[in-house]
Amino acid sequence: MQHLTPKQAFELLQSKPEAVFIDVRSEMEYLFVGHPEGSILIPWVDAPDWEINPHFVSHVKTAASINRPVVLICRSGRRSIDAGEALEKAGLKEVYNVLHGFEGDLNEQHHRNLTNGWRHDNLPWGQT
Repeated sequence: MQHLTPKQAFELLQSKPEAVFIDVRSEMEYLFVGHPEGSILIPWVDAPDWEINPHFVSHVKTAASINRPVVLICRSGRRSIDAGEALEKAGLKEVYNVLHGFEGDLNEQHHRNLTNGWRHDNLPWGQT
């Protein structure tokens, strides 16, 4: 798995339009916090049980079809590492993790979006 900053991930997605951009956060985070433009939601863990999605790998394989790069993003870049490792274990070859995720790392006051991350870098995002 390769790790990219949000800006590097955005550039990769622009240069490889065949890439699949997957947001692995929960549905509530995706809908209420916002999400990167062009991303699709396939949660790694989700409500109500907050357990690993047993269909995650198969859903990603369906979305990515054959040999398409897969770019993963979560809130801070941690869940997406676990999800990426599962995808690599299942045989996917070109998996990328977005470092710092959508909201970035916590700052000294325990707030996100202030030091790094997709939103902090002013990359395209929205709420639906």
